[in-house]
Amino acid sequence: MTIPTIRPATPVDAPRLLEIWEAAVRATHHFLTEADIDALRPQVRAYVSTASFELAMDERGTVCGFLGMTGSNIDSLFVHPDAHGRGLGRALVDHAAALHPVLTVDVNEQNPGARAFYARLGFEVVGRSETDDAGRPFPLLHLRRVV
Repeated sequence: MTIPTIRPATPVDAPRLLEIWEAAVRATHHFLTEADIDALRPQVRAYVSTASFELAMDERGTVCGFLGMTGSNIDSLFVHPDAHGRGLGRALVDHAAALHPVLTVDVNEQNPGARAFYARLGFEVVGRSETDDAGRPFPLLHLRRVV
């Protein structure tokens, strides 16, 4: 397996990040309805247009994943489903860990794939919330990893 290339995002990457987000959410967030995705899309479009991200590119140089952080907290980590299982998510977490020896992330309890991914990388559950950050009925698990 080729080690993915990581680079900072630029403003021109925003449309691709929105594509990755939507494809990944449709593949993994089965608890969301179409109305939920439609409601989230404008918020995510604004987020990917203004926040700072690290991007993971495959062997062809195609952006297939992105990571957003605030300090040592992973705010967002999405990989296009066509690239799942190819090491891009792991490379992004490894990149984050190189910057911060302790990482935290919240993951939807109803997303078993993400829960398993983070568990494989050594994250442990340290808390739980009944709702997501917007108060919607999507429970979150609070995870932490010490390198």
